[in-house]
Amino acid sequence: MHPMAESATQTTTVEATPEHCFAIAIAFESYPEWAPDVKEAVVKSRDEQGRPDEVEFRASALGRSTHYTLHYDYSDAPDRLSWKTGEGRHHAGLRRLVPFTASPGDPNVTEVVYALSIELVVPLPGFVKRRAEVRILNTVKELKARAEA
Repeated sequence: MHPMAESATQTTTVEATPEHCFAIAIAFESYPEWAPDVKEAVVKSRDEQGRPDEVEFRASALGRSTHYTLHYDYSDAPDRLSWKTGEGRHHAGLRRLVPFTASPGDPNVTEVVYALSIELVVPLPGFVKRRAEVRILNTVKELKARAEA
């Protein structure tokens, strides 16, 4: 069976600098403090600059606990953060891209665009996909609250 690609995007304006937003986004060990679905984040490896490049997460997903590992790409840091997963039971690949762009009118305001693309191995009912999408995209709102606190 060929995976089906699904995608979603969420844009949020954050009253903080792009550098501050990026720093929060890569402080993975602190995710359980501000991202309610993330129960644990363990850095498995770091790049040559000390940034986490492989992180294992334990999260709640639609009433169940799930484990997954993300591999981070810092080639466009600190302007963008992107990551992907490997194979999973329900998805073949999960890719996300988050650009942190200063507002043209105010360098202390950031536009955060969370773009998610997932290849589903097993077709899911529409309501299940929408519910999962909302929970994943809420991470942007949670990052905003953390950055503005």
